[in-house]
Amino acid sequence: MSKTNTAGNSLAGKFKNMNKASKNNMLTLSLVILFFVIFKIITTVGSSESLIGIFPMICYYIILAVSLNLVVGFLGELSLGHAAFMCVGAFSSGMFSKIFADTISNDWLRFLLAVVVGTLVGGIVGILVGSLVLRLRGDYLAVVTLAFGEVIRSLLNNLYIVFNDGKLKVSFIENTVTEGVSVENVIIKGATGMTKLVSVYKDFHRNNTFIILGMILVVVTLLIVFNFINSRSGRAVMAIRDNRIAAEASGINITKYRLMIYGLSSALAGMAGVLYIHFLGMAEPVSFDYNFSIEILVIVVLGGIGSIRGSIIAAAILTWLPTSSLFMNFDKYRMLIYSIVLIVMMLFTWNPKCKEILKKLSVKNLILKIFKKKKETVEETVEVESKTAETVVETADKEVQ
Repeated sequence: MSKTNTAGNSLAGKFKNMNKASKNNMLTLSLVILFFVIFKIITTVGSSESLIGIFPMICYYIILAVSLNLVVGFLGELSLGHAAFMCVGAFSSGMFSKIFADTISNDWLRFLLAVVVGTLVGGIVGILVGSLVLRLRGDYLAVVTLAFGEVIRSLLNNLYIVFNDGKLKVSFIENTVTEGVSVENVIIKGATGMTKLVSVYKDFHRNNTFIILGMILVVVTLLIVFNFINSRSGRAVMAIRDNRIAAEASGINITKYRLMIYGLSSALAGMAGVLYIHFLGMAEPVSFDYNFSIEILVIVVLGGIGSIRGSIIAAAILTWLPTSSLFMNFDKYRMLIYSIVLIVMMLFTWNPKCKEILKKLSVKNLILKIFKKKKETVEETVEVESKTAETVVETADKEVQ
């Protein structure tokens, strides 16, 4: 019993000694894990197919939103090609899984290696693109990243990859590689993309393993992001965002840190792509278009630029809303609604008067006001009671006299 108390006291002491950022990070992780546990209990007891299907979607949207927030919120740059890095990670990992389906029999090991492949390819492509475009800033960077996303999608629309008799054949002309080859050996088929990945992970789909895998990848993403933000490199990135000239004058290598965070963001987007393609069992290049990048940006803006917890909440809500019966009829107007909300939020958050209103309406201020009113009420009650006591004493003195 005494050992348990000692362990509890030491943990409480460690938590007290943590700084505010570490406490917030721990709280976010705890809330995410708690949400997963509650969700797992609900799906186990109720066995709702719609809930089981939506959770992995929430997971890859969370990873995408958090990774884009690194560039938009912490670096202060606008990227409109985030879906392209997800696309690269998705197709590279799917390709790995299909090629090594017979060689690596263990599904868990194969999926783990596919995650590594997708993450690395996404990161490498991000660094290559970043080395070319990160000399640009603002609107110019946004336009170039948008163009890059469209280039990747166009390339995949015309790409044909076949793995037959231990040989990998790649071409941009369909008949040169697909003629006389069975459908099972075609890995990527132009605009049709990649299909039949479900057969590679039958047990995962049968046992709903992607719920656990999605949760693991979200936790890994949050741990990587939190450690980076609170590291020396993270502080350097935020210094560049706040004042580029002052950061450069302080000796911070701006190109290095911008490239670092861009590469990390792209790698995490690639990881989200791995979960996406393996969960759905297929992917088409058209899915990773400009609208998808805008959708991720909307989640980041609605959750709060620079707020990781906000990105998680916004990703969960905006992924669930289109699937709910209340909003299903408005699905075709979704991008229009997102665009309007994005414009309103940008105008509202950058207006000084609106900022003051938001501050006043924040949960923290409302709680402080409640406590302040309670304190004032208690003080008034004490004051009234003291005055009443004084009056009683004065009356008693007069009677005695």
